[in-house]
Amino acid sequence: MSETITVVLDAMGGDNAPQAPVEGAVRAIRERKDIKVILTGDQTKIQEELARLGDYPKDQLQIVHTTEVIETAEPPVNAIRNKKDSSIVVGLNLVKQKEADAFVSSGSTGAVLVGGTILVGRIRGVERAPIAVMIPTKKGVSLLIDGGANVDARPSQLVQFAQMGSMYMENALGIASPKVGIVNNGSEDDKGNALVKDTFPLLKETRELNFIGSVEPRDIPFGVCDVIVCDAFVGNAILKMYEGTAAALLDIIKGSLTSSLRAKIGALLIKPALKSTLKTFDATQYGGAPLLGIKGLVVKTHGSAKAGEIHNAILQCVQFRQHDIARKIEERLGVSKG
Repeated sequence: MSETITVVLDAMGGDNAPQAPVEGAVRAIRERKDIKVILTGDQTKIQEELARLGDYPKDQLQIVHTTEVIETAEPPVNAIRNKKDSSIVVGLNLVKQKEADAFVSSGSTGAVLVGGTILVGRIRGVERAPIAVMIPTKKGVSLLIDGGANVDARPSQLVQFAQMGSMYMENALGIASPKVGIVNNGSEDDKGNALVKDTFPLLKETRELNFIGSVEPRDIPFGVCDVIVCDAFVGNAILKMYEGTAAALLDIIKGSLTSSLRAKIGALLIKPALKSTLKTFDATQYGGAPLLGIKGLVVKTHGSAKAGEIHNAILQCVQFRQHDIARKIEERLGVSKG
């Protein structure tokens, strides 16, 4: 019998809380018997959602009542310090105290990042904890790191991002010797700003990395590499452009396919193929974005996440835990306390 993985889920975080988190949790425990979910949040509201969903394996779900919610606009550090009974702080402390294997939230990104770093704690030797975001490409998926945690980063930190991202792709997705590239405004080795120019030779000298050089943003959707390295300012801009372009193209396609009777008939013929193609570019199917380099597993999903994305994020935690990625990062990058 496989080991049971315990995932804490912030039931009050995100635009669709508590409905989406609760439904996502129920979907996960209905699907797998080796998952236990702890929901943190307002017990009354959570129970109302559970009643709406019908039967589920009750021995795989627990509610930890909390009285506070961290709002998106709140300063993250103050929120973590002052709202001790919030669904985020209580959930992160459960991971810190080893009462759970992972924490998932659609709530305040800043609070989750700060809380993950302060409460759960960075691995000794890891300079910064980056967010690792799976993005769909023509060839499958690539990992963008850092996707939103460290707007300003040093060359040595980007090298660690590359190392952690490479380990994640190798262990979680089974990609042997993942190709690593650094985001740049040209493919030439001498291109880029000061950060990229200083980081490039360090990546090239890091033997365990399969570093292929510079990657231009226009090449990212084609899957030119498995791990895309950048600071969070660049990474978050890429993600937002990615999401906006996808939404705009989808609107244009929908408009074209309903513009005339002939177009509508044609739409019926291509609908199965189109639906399959669009699904491959749906980032929500890959779950959330883990914060790498900390002592436990903390996963951030979109603030607008629906039940499906949260369900996938919970399953993603199982994979992360089974491959013991945090321990492998510690073995590679960590330093002893002595």
